[in-house]
Amino acid sequence: MAAETRTGAKDETYDLVSLLYHTLQEADTLTAYLSDTREAGDEELARFIQETLDQDRERAEKAKKLLAGRLSRSGA
Repeated sequence: MAAETRTGAKDETYDLVSLLYHTLQEADTLTAYLSDTREAGDEELARFIQETLDQDRERAEKAKKLLAGRLSRSGA
């Protein structure tokens, strides 16, 4: 039997939701950094931030798909 958090949610579900939340938070922060960096004219740093932002967006999409699949299987 899978371990559960104090909320009653499976640890794995809680972990996945947390990962999604924090990934989206980081993407939001990086969007602001990207704007600041572009305004400063630092294209090298802007490219790096954009790459990181793209990776976060991909990670968030994958997490959403995993979460949706797990929730549909659990009947939630």
